[in-house]
Amino acid sequence: MRVEVAYARPEGQTLLTLDLPPGSSVAEAVTASGVLERHPEIDWPGTPVGIFGRKVSPERLLREGDRVEIYRPLTIDPKEARRRRAAARDTQGGL
Repeated sequence: MRVEVAYARPEGQTLLTLDLPPGSSVAEAVTASGVLERHPEIDWPGTPVGIFGRKVSPERLLREGDRVEIYRPLTIDPKEARRRRAAARDTQGGL
């Protein structure tokens, strides 16, 4: 079964395609992909993962064509980022 493992950083994305036996899990795909060796900053197994943008458990079984995504921690809370943008617009005379 062919799947992809993706990990994105600000400077670029790593996208790895692999063939795994049917019944393989998300965790097995992450380990088999070699992404943990390429990116030692990934705190595995504590890092959240998903498939096509939906958070899943590392134990979830994969299907043909799935894209496993390894998520980085947020650098800023999205609500705080919106507050800062709104404050900047207000000081610049925006709406």
